[in-house]
Amino acid sequence: MGSLALILHAHLPFVRHPEHEHFLEEDWLFEAITETYVPLLQMMQRLVRDGVPFKLTMSITPTLCSMLQDELLRERYVRQLDLLIDLARREQRRNREHPRLRELAVFYFGLFSESRRFFVDEWKCDLLSAFRELREAGVLEIIASAATHGLLPILQQQSPQAARAQVLIGRDVYVDLFGVEPIGFWLPECAYAHGLESLLQGANLRWFILDAHGLMFGKPRPLRSIYAPCYTPAGPAAFARDRDSSRQVWSAQAGYPGDPAYREFYRDAGFDLPMEHLGPIARGQRKFAGVKYHRITGRGEEKELYDRGAAEKVAEAHAAHFLEQRRQQIRRISGLGFDPIVVIPFDAELLGHWWFEGPRFLEHFIRKAASEQDLRLTPPGDYLAAHPTLQTLQPAASTWGENGHLSVWLDPSNAWIYPHLHAAARRMSDLARKYPGDVALLADRVLKQLARELLLAQSSDWAFLMKTGTAREYATKRTMDHLARFNRLHDQFAGNNVDEEFLRDCERRDNLFPNVNWRYYA
Repeated sequence: MGSLALILHAHLPFVRHPEHEHFLEEDWLFEAITETYVPLLQMMQRLVRDGVPFKLTMSITPTLCSMLQDELLRERYVRQLDLLIDLARREQRRNREHPRLRELAVFYFGLFSESRRFFVDEWKCDLLSAFRELREAGVLEIIASAATHGLLPILQQQSPQAARAQVLIGRDVYVDLFGVEPIGFWLPECAYAHGLESLLQGANLRWFILDAHGLMFGKPRPLRSIYAPCYTPAGPAAFARDRDSSRQVWSAQAGYPGDPAYREFYRDAGFDLPMEHLGPIARGQRKFAGVKYHRITGRGEEKELYDRGAAEKVAEAHAAHFLEQRRQQIRRISGLGFDPIVVIPFDAELLGHWWFEGPRFLEHFIRKAASEQDLRLTPPGDYLAAHPTLQTLQPAASTWGENGHLSVWLDPSNAWIYPHLHAAARRMSDLARKYPGDVALLADRVLKQLARELLLAQSSDWAFLMKTGTAREYATKRTMDHLARFNRLHDQFAGNNVDEEFLRDCERRDNLFPNVNWRYYA
């Protein structure tokens, strides 16, 4: 028998703009709640209710947790749902002479209404409580991650204190939310470099995930390839991603999500309908509305209408195919004489948001796997507990990004940010060392806010968006704004001339991590 570890990485950058009544990028969170987090929670609740045995692993990053806890964003999300429900109601009327379109409009009305019921009525706008309940039921292993998804190899090279703070603050947020110490840790972008295992050991973390080549090129070479974890010299164990299995799940070209029966992501009513019909959901600009009528066929106007029944059948067939592939894989590896584990991590937002049928695929897979004799769903933490004797090796530097290294985040489009981040981290460490003991209330507020601004500027998302060009202007502005606020506040504090109105404005804008420990920078 072998083990399969399905690991969902739930992450979004901290996008919150109280200075504006509406802000386009906040839709990233709202879309993910409706299309990914609520469907995944409901899926797991159905499995528990039906007595289906399963265990999944999920990282919920500190920035995402902060947004899910934020009252302003919760209110705005409910307001967005109300607008979507209104749009779907009007779409039913508009399509009353077109049965297939009207059927889809009815579906979206039910989807948005059910999301509202689940979010507001069932969970009182607190989805973290739903995740916490599943964790306590023993079906979901939740792991920690870096505070703001900072790219730890780059931060470590520039400022070991900055990398350490990302890890320890991420650990603290986890403890505050879940009341226990985490044992697993998601390295942002699966980016690893020598020495990070010591930071994880210092935070009492027991395991993390690498891309396959991070383990395969380790020294000495792994005796069991990528199908068993290895301890690092500092202690924490490294699990390796199985690329072939992951590719089947996430790749739109080589994997399941590109099947023509599935819903088309890019063809959206927000771009197809007249602006006057879209009404308040558009707020005067073209954007995704979440109402998508077409499936992945042809181009532009050639696309056929989405058939939910056909897509459901394909999702179930893909789940059966995926299970058979994993069964054959486990049988081949098990013949080598050890108990293997196949680790399959991918972004949680793939399921539902990018691949609309993803949660249904996953549910079908789990239900089918429950009756399997050859494999079991096993979180990495459980595997370690059952296999305390493992090989020790030094992993190789690696990421799960393009080409397996840091080129995505060290590119001419974004490399300019790092000297500025390095300088700010150095200034933060100097201040933290200057105040080793208790400090006055105002000084503590300033030092906490300086840590928040630095952490937010360090998010790997900004460099990624600059490289891909999908939101380059916004990512550039976010990086510059956080650094500008950091430097202005630092200079005021160093000059003993803090503008408290400016401090309050910073605290209002960037209000995450209320208990952030700035002393980690010392």
